[in-house]
Amino acid sequence: MKKIPYFDIQQHLREWHRIVLPLFIVVAAILMILFLVAKTGSKSPAFDWDPDNQARIGLMRAGENAVFDPAFAVPSPIEMVLAPTADHFDSPVGSRLGALTYNAQPFLTNQHLGDDFNGIGGWNSDLGDPVYAVADGLVTYAGWPADGWGNIVILQHELVDGTMIQTFYAHLDTMSVPVGMQVRRGEKIGTIGTANNNYLAHLHFELRTAPSLDVGGGYSEKKLGRLSGELALKKWRSREDDQLVAAPKGKPLPAGSFQLDVDATDSGN
Repeated sequence: MKKIPYFDIQQHLREWHRIVLPLFIVVAAILMILFLVAKTGSKSPAFDWDPDNQARIGLMRAGENAVFDPAFAVPSPIEMVLAPTADHFDSPVGSRLGALTYNAQPFLTNQHLGDDFNGIGGWNSDLGDPVYAVADGLVTYAGWPADGWGNIVILQHELVDGTMIQTFYAHLDTMSVPVGMQVRRGEKIGTIGTANNNYLAHLHFELRTAPSLDVGGGYSEKKLGRLSGELALKKWRSREDDQLVAAPKGKPLPAGSFQLDVDATDSGN
């Protein structure tokens, strides 16, 4: 009777590993190359690079055929690097005491996510008044996202501690800056408008901590990464308010004796 040789499974696996594994790697490499070639040859989404159109998402504007959700849009690494350091802040409508404006709807009033700066004359008394950059920043959005917003400018800033924030200026009548431009604190970026007569003239101002280019809505039950713009600007101003025609300060004059000369003669008698 013929004896069956002993089956050494360890030796069998070593032989399989030596022959089959290199063959598998070669086949996988060929398939990967074919996949990359096919992907490179496929048609990419179309984008419109019209430099005259300011309505953009970041530094580029999505074309008609592109599928794009602005909720997932964030500033690019280049935009983060180019955002200037903001170490001083001012009001977007000039000096708090000299701009002749007031906060008509402060942050979180009626679930309001911003601050509405109105002219003290009411109605459209501030229509066309200049709007200024509150700090050094980079323009990451400038356009008309919806009729309820009108023209909007968004600036990206880096605080001294490295925190990235955004300032948001809405309902503008005109815009003076393009996307990608670095602006200085106090530089005019637009004028106060009405969003095509949807509101009385005012500036809707927001201060955002979330690094997103999504315009979103102006009201919400949650803060959605917003801060009180008026309070933050006052805190980060880092110097006293400019006071126009301030009351004089100094030692009071010595009080003089009060004398009143009265003619005791009654001319009526």
